[in-house]
Amino acid sequence: MLLDENTGEVISLGEAKGYIDEFSKQYPNEVKGFFVGSNNVKAILEQEDCIGVRIYNGYNSTEGRMNQVFVGVDTSEKDMTNGIIVDRTVACPDYCDFDSELIK
Repeated sequence: MLLDENTGEVISLGEAKGYIDEFSKQYPNEVKGFFVGSNNVKAILEQEDCIGVRIYNGYNSTEGRMNQVFVGVDTSEKDMTNGIIVDRTVACPDYCDFDSELIK
C-alpha cells in the first residue's frame, strides 16, 4: 500500500460508534479519546514534503495513562522525526463531549 494525502477513509457514525464501543468493552479503564489543537496539527502538516500524520499509541508512566504521539510523514512514507512531534494532548475523561453520539 502506498501512502499519500488521500490515505484513510471516511466512515459512518455507526461504524465509528461500533469501534469506540468495542474499545470501551475491551479496555474499560482506558482513556476514551484525546484532543489535539488545530494549530499543532497544521504545524505538522505544513512541514515541507509532509503528506499526512502518523499517530503512535504511547503510555505516559508519570501520569499512568495512554497517550498519543503525532508525527508528520514525508513523501517517502518516513516519519519526520527531525520535525514537529506533538504530545501532551488532553484526555477524555476529563475533557469530553459527554453528549456525543460517539460515547453515549
